[in-house]
Amino acid sequence: MNSPQTIKCVIIDDDPLAIKVIENYLGQMEGFEVTQTFENPVKAFGTIEIIKPDIIFLDINMPMLNGLDLVRSLENPPAIIFTTAYREYAVEGFEVDATDYLVKPISFKRFLQAIRKAQKHIAPQEDKEATNNTKSERNIPFEQQYTFFKVDKKMVKVYLKDIEFIESLKDYIKIITNEEALIVYHTLTGITEVLPSSKFIRIHRSYTIGVNHIQALEGNFVVVAGKELPIGRNHQQEVKEMILKLGAL
Repeated sequence: MNSPQTIKCVIIDDDPLAIKVIENYLGQMEGFEVTQTFENPVKAFGTIEIIKPDIIFLDINMPMLNGLDLVRSLENPPAIIFTTAYREYAVEGFEVDATDYLVKPISFKRFLQAIRKAQKHIAPQEDKEATNNTKSERNIPFEQQYTFFKVDKKMVKVYLKDIEFIESLKDYIKIITNEEALIVYHTLTGITEVLPSSKFIRIHRSYTIGVNHIQALEGNFVVVAGKELPIGRNHQQEVKEMILKLGAL
């Protein structure tokens, strides 16, 4: 278990040395897993839909099936990072919505830039999944509403009523429930937008809280689940109005 969420990667290149370079780069980074490598793009095409990787590192000029045609043939392509020795394919690469286009030999610095772009591509997909999962429950009582969060390699069911607060950890969030703490690859803004606005409120750039779990308000802090959480200057009025509306304090 290398990270709160492992990003699954597939490498497709007819040059085994090129595959090794990408594998070595990914091996130096936390939270990335090389699920499988392929020297034969045809064999890769038959298994990508089963593997469902988050990122594909893909050469373009390969025998039998080039990288561009492979991407065009995928029903729901993930983040695509082309790795090729030919600059002339760049325009076509971006026409198929590639996340990035790396020209060999690839420096580690340039590789990191591509990874950052891919992570931005993946995050909205996670937000979209949470949106769909949460909205599907809106027509039933709040006490019965739940959603699933991807934690490590499994999907964890969480009842919304049990969420005490959510803390932003840059590229991740920490979801605190009355039973556990879950680290999820997600954005605080994204998850706050899909949670019921009558039950959850953003109080700070780093915190969203479940209003039913508010225990006290003191100055610029709110106590939730026994922990003092700061109220950001831009959120103070909204938080106080919410508490007064609920008649909680």
